[in-house]
Amino acid sequence: MRAPAFWWNKRVGWKSWILAPLTLIYHRGVSRRLKLPGERVNARVICVGNLTVGGNGKTPLVIALAERLIAQGKAVWVVSRGYGGRTLGPHRVDAGRDAADEVGDEPLLIAQFVPVIVAKDRLAGCQAAVAAGADVILLDDGFQDPSVVKDASVLVIDAGMGFGNGQLIPAGPLREPVETGLARADLVVVVGKGEVEVPGQVLRARLQPLDTGMDWQGVRVFPFAGIGRPEKFFATLQELGAEIVDAGSLGDHEPISKLLLQRLQRRADELDAQLVTTEKDMVRIAPEHRGDLLVLPVRLVPDDWGPLDALLAEE
Repeated sequence: MRAPAFWWNKRVGWKSWILAPLTLIYHRGVSRRLKLPGERVNARVICVGNLTVGGNGKTPLVIALAERLIAQGKAVWVVSRGYGGRTLGPHRVDAGRDAADEVGDEPLLIAQFVPVIVAKDRLAGCQAAVAAGADVILLDDGFQDPSVVKDASVLVIDAGMGFGNGQLIPAGPLREPVETGLARADLVVVVGKGEVEVPGQVLRARLQPLDTGMDWQGVRVFPFAGIGRPEKFFATLQELGAEIVDAGSLGDHEPISKLLLQRLQRRADELDAQLVTTEKDMVRIAPEHRGDLLVLPVRLVPDDWGPLDALLAEE
């Protein structure tokens, strides 16, 4: 799906006002759910979540934290609901055999770095991770789910989008009020360029292209992406010196069929350009259909690892 454009206007427009009654219903439901008691599991649980829908840099942060913990000798597992997948779970993701429509594209990407369990019931997923030997569980996108007691919670905010129009779903992009969400967070990570009004201390981070040896300078490219903010991906390619002759913005998590890929490839051929996409989009494409498609991987790099290391080390 693609988030409505009016969600990201700083001024609250008429569309948001019309949806205000539904917002009140949504807010009451979230408030009641957050008051439900959670259950503790026999592992340290670190939640990585956000306050808005759409891309915030959450998945790159999960990967960065997992790699940091693994380097410290921890047995790290990620637990995810597997958004976009139909698997109920608990199921351990097999990056070599599972498909995105089964387990979700984000778990499939993360599973290339660290063991991942998808489960619609996050508590059952965490219990399965403990049974598999997890010392630390990274709970992906579980900030609004009270079923599991968290030892620490990290909120991720996209600096370029902030909190949009500041309204709750469906009048805006917020999953819960900003004030209540920030009050439950142990650390706030702001990703990218831009100023976001967040009380207290925040950690700044950036998404940095991984050096794969590819020289993008002057390369004619036709990029496409089905992520929260495709324009961020396009801007990164421009900063690397690529010549963008056209671009395709897909819906976030949109399935990429053989026919869609063929249409994109025909357009790239017409423009004498190289088709290029993101890592998250690549995992939604069947391996036999990828052909000469290029991928630009990025990694999250915090300005200072100190606050994250301190949070990871707490017992």
